[in-house]
Amino acid sequence: MVTFLSGGTGTPKLLSGADAVFDPDETAVVGNTGDDVELGGHLVCPDVDTVLYLRGDRLDREMWWGIADDTATTHEELVSIAEEAGIEPGPRYLPDDRQTAGRRIARWRRFSGVGEFMHIGDADRAVHLTRTSLIDEGESLTEATRVLAEAFDLTVDLLPMSDDPVATIVHTDEGPMHFQEFWVARGGEPNIESVEFRGADEATATPAVLDALADPVVIGPSNPITSLGPMLAVDGIREALAETPVVAVSPFVEDTVFSGPADDLMEAEGYEASTAGVAEAYPFADAFVLDGDDGTDLGRPVVRTDTRMDDEDDAARVARAVNEALEAVE
Repeated sequence: MVTFLSGGTGTPKLLSGADAVFDPDETAVVGNTGDDVELGGHLVCPDVDTVLYLRGDRLDREMWWGIADDTATTHEELVSIAEEAGIEPGPRYLPDDRQTAGRRIARWRRFSGVGEFMHIGDADRAVHLTRTSLIDEGESLTEATRVLAEAFDLTVDLLPMSDDPVATIVHTDEGPMHFQEFWVARGGEPNIESVEFRGADEATATPAVLDALADPVVIGPSNPITSLGPMLAVDGIREALAETPVVAVSPFVEDTVFSGPADDLMEAEGYEASTAGVAEAYPFADAFVLDGDDGTDLGRPVVRTDTRMDDEDDAARVARAVNEALEAVE
């Protein structure tokens, strides 16, 4: 058995080739939910859904977001109505008193659907509607995810990191904003001051997640702050990682990040934007997989390979390096 911690696109790309090494029937994936939003009343779980669509063979692999060949009639009409009404485009965060009203799982991340600042396809929206309706019927996020996983014929065990609300809030020189507003609507342009995982001090890992973390753990080349940070802030997860073999794949080649805002986010949180900084952020990691051009000395076991993943063959190569690193520390 092996468990992957997944957020953003780094770990899903690794998962795209993992079947060449790891039996999917003996694989669990814990998805970050700090990036989730409630948009127009529907709970959107981007990092969980990327794995859902990937493993269900429906992911748009050009965007690494949403369902391939999805239409977007509803989204386009929402944008059109807003434009015709003269409404300024962009995210419309609901008032403070609404952020803690309604379903608990959506706290601190409620956005109006007017103009819809995130591109949501029609089939993708059906998933969000199903998830939200199951939660409104009394199911937990974990239970709703299991229903969706069954519908998409997943073989891996897909688990949200918690059934409690945790919202990634980026504090910037223009004020605090949810990560989706910072990254999707603003393109990561505001200067970052700090990152808050709101609600994490009251959140706990589910029993299913803790069971999965008793097995060896793989952290793919995802953003250490916004993809892994929310998980590490949840009670029980960091402690579990300290007790099990953990291998992490660096999203950097020395001080060059592969993609995304990981470098700026790490510096804002006091880490060096480099592989060395990733190692500092992951003190529980027993071994690392680094790129062949990354000569960083971490003082821990390291397996080197070409860590760029442009297709499934690349991902399988990195997965084999991960397995080699796991064998060295188990």
